Amino acid sequence: MERWKLDTVSTFTFTERSMIATNEKQVTGPIIRLHPSDNVVVARVNVGIGAEVPSERFVSRSQVPAGHKIAARDIRAGEPILKYNVCIGFAAADIPAGTYVHSHNTEFREFDRDYAHGQHYVPAALLPPQQRASFDGIVRANGQVGTRNYIGILSTVNCSATVVHRIAEWFTPERLADYPHVDGVVALSHGLGCGMEMSGEPMDLLRRTLGGYATHANFAAVLIVGLGCERNQLAALLKDQGLEANHRLHTFVMQETGGTRKTIAAGVEAVRGLLPEANRVRRQPVPASHLKVGLQCGGSDGFSSITANPALGAAVDILVRHGGTAILSETPEIYGVEHTLTRRACSREVGEKLIERIRWWKDEYSPGRDVQINGKVSPGNQMGGLANIFEKSLGSSMKGGTTGLMEVYRYAEPVTQPGFVFMDTPGFDPVSATGQIAGGANLICFTTGRGSMFGAKPTPSIKLATNTPMYLKLTEDMDINCGEILDGTATVQEMGQKIFERMLEVASGSRSRSEELGLGDHEFVPWNIGVVS
Repeated sequence: MERWKLDTVSTFTFTERSMIATNEKQVTGPIIRLHPSDNVVVARVNVGIGAEVPSERFVSRSQVPAGHKIAARDIRAGEPILKYNVCIGFAAADIPAGTYVHSHNTEFREFDRDYAHGQHYVPAALLPPQQRASFDGIVRANGQVGTRNYIGILSTVNCSATVVHRIAEWFTPERLADYPHVDGVVALSHGLGCGMEMSGEPMDLLRRTLGGYATHANFAAVLIVGLGCERNQLAALLKDQGLEANHRLHTFVMQETGGTRKTIAAGVEAVRGLLPEANRVRRQPVPASHLKVGLQCGGSDGFSSITANPALGAAVDILVRHGGTAILSETPEIYGVEHTLTRRACSREVGEKLIERIRWWKDEYSPGRDVQINGKVSPGNQMGGLANIFEKSLGSSMKGGTTGLMEVYRYAEPVTQPGFVFMDTPGFDPVSATGQIAGGANLICFTTGRGSMFGAKPTPSIKLATNTPMYLKLTEDMDINCGEILDGTATVQEMGQKIFERMLEVASGSRSRSEELGLGDHEFVPWNIGVVS
């Protein structure tokens, strides 16, 4: 039998002593045991009916796809189903050993969790400054450090969406050939800005998002284009966000500029005037502490919690030791394991901020709706082996590594606290990443098991595959194959180091796969939480 090594697995306990630990395991055969106390194991490869599993002393009673779960022993009806020694649901009926375990025989219901705020917080062991890694970044006049050098064109409202795209489309690769240090001209439009509340959280959230992009370190300069009669008035947006028109920020109102064609012409002329100055930037060595990395996962599968997510968590631990920042998000996708984060919080206040956001989602935002936080995951997640949101959250939270939780932010708030932090966002990747970038993320790391196709501008995305078959099928879209952990050719820690090194390379200007494909022009999606009227 093929032997392989799974190193430094993130281990959560389901008891009150819940905490992330690491251990080293040697595993053989077609299945993976993640914790000694688990009553399910994971199929590493397709397991047929009648297949013997000597290491677990059962014979498979089912046809089980790779990445899916098999009962390792008899599980009684109502008994917790344990994976990584964490409850991911309850047996809906008696489940004999060797039986396929999935949503058909797993019941989703609540269980008590002890938040124990800060009980296991340990300050991060920061490396001395002289030992920290560096990358070639773009230092702005205000001290911000970028990883890319774009000119951005933002719309205040959907009514100016066509105009901002037409301005950007004028700047073809041929017309930008004389400006090799400019990464491009990108238009970022959206469907909001009018037909919505004029005040309150929905408008505040939209304006925070636009303000975060308007001041992002990856933009050399920004144009903001409004219509003139929208609810999200340009002048009000600038005042709300403390912005003023200057050499890096230009504004246009279509109804004042003379309409569609004249605004496009004026915008093109403005960008042409900005290009020479933008092209003067040069990269220079800066400490890795200037990295702010948004953590994303999409199209998750049963291997996400075994390969790519813990490997990204290992990279995050390295990044934090070098003084950098990692932003975990997707609030519905930590639900069920949020107690593992509150226990790592640096204070009760930070832990309670996280629980307040969870309660808002459960009590105010999603009651009675058929959405992820209420149990069901997407069809793709189901096909990949994930039974419900508890199981998905178990893997998703591993992206955050093992260091202390230093702060919790609302959507699109500026991220200023170094270390591992959390931002409240939906699980929908474009919306979540938009909030992270608005908060200052200058790099995105995105894990996927099914093969999510995603890119963002102005922030580059690194795609991490959970398994080798998918990586080989979608190599053009994937940056790193974390399936090597399953193949026995790399440990989680080795893969984490590889991811960290790739972070530095991409931050220094090396193009990611999604950049080579030109993705990111349509993935700017601010969170719409309000009523459309």
